[in-house]
Amino acid sequence: MHTLPESPPPPAAQTVLISEVGPRDGLQSVQAVMSTAHKLAWMDALHASGLREVEVGSFVPARTLPQMADVAEVVRHAITLPGWTVMALVPNLRGAAAALEAGVHKLTIPVSASEAHSLANVRRSRTEMVAVVREVVALRDATAPGVPVEVGMSTAFGCTLQGAVPEDEVVWLAEQLAQAGVDEIGLSDTTGMANPVQVRRLFQRVRVAIGDRTGSAHLHNTRGLGLANCLAAWDVGVRTFDASLGGLGGCPYAPGASGNVVTEDLVSMFEAMGVATGVDHGRLIAARAALQAGLPDEPLYGMTPLCRP
Repeated sequence: MHTLPESPPPPAAQTVLISEVGPRDGLQSVQAVMSTAHKLAWMDALHASGLREVEVGSFVPARTLPQMADVAEVVRHAITLPGWTVMALVPNLRGAAAALEAGVHKLTIPVSASEAHSLANVRRSRTEMVAVVREVVALRDATAPGVPVEVGMSTAFGCTLQGAVPEDEVVWLAEQLAQAGVDEIGLSDTTGMANPVQVRRLFQRVRVAIGDRTGSAHLHNTRGLGLANCLAAWDVGVRTFDASLGGLGGCPYAPGASGNVVTEDLVSMFEAMGVATGVDHGRLIAARAALQAGLPDEPLYGMTPLCRP
């Protein structure tokens, strides 16, 4: 008589942090300008779903991105909602000062791995952006030492302007940014060019170089590999993932870049795997109505919303 081997003990509880970036990455990528009232209602709906981090906008000149003209007001509303981290993108020292004055909980700075994209996106070279990061960290240290500063390293997996981005340069830039004093450095697939093997390899190389400062995965679904790439990042220890409700988003300075990973689909995948997100999927689906009310002509994406009765 053969006996079955004992089952292994159940794994310890596993969790991920889903960072909702639609209010920044999504809204900057569409022509329509969502009204402030609709943005605040959207914030309320996202918060009600159980999301624990949200990127509410960019502190940039209104003439550059009129979609972000009311970002300080949106921040002031979002920080009144308890239990989540309110973050904003800041491309320079002036933006960082304004964001801290508004009360953000966390700053994120865009630094491109591609030199061509850096010049197009922020009109500075990569080396110049490292200097900007040092300035922002110094401002944070002097005025708001409890506020984390992270870098989202865009075009880390390829660039539609430059083409291939050498992995050695990504690792070099991560080391420069870590030396500049940032708390986290995430890797962004701005143009959706990544594949799972590349995602695993590059996150592992960056982690060897900078250790626990290796941060989130910001992956796009432009070529249909968004969820596969998220799973690859999970496999090598990434536990924070950016996503956008309805898949809204892209980069206006990277031709052909579109389609963030859909928050609804990402939450569904992790929950099905037994990985807790803390998000109520039904309420997350309901938040699409608030988004659609503010952008009635904008198409929304996602597979799991189509599966619900």
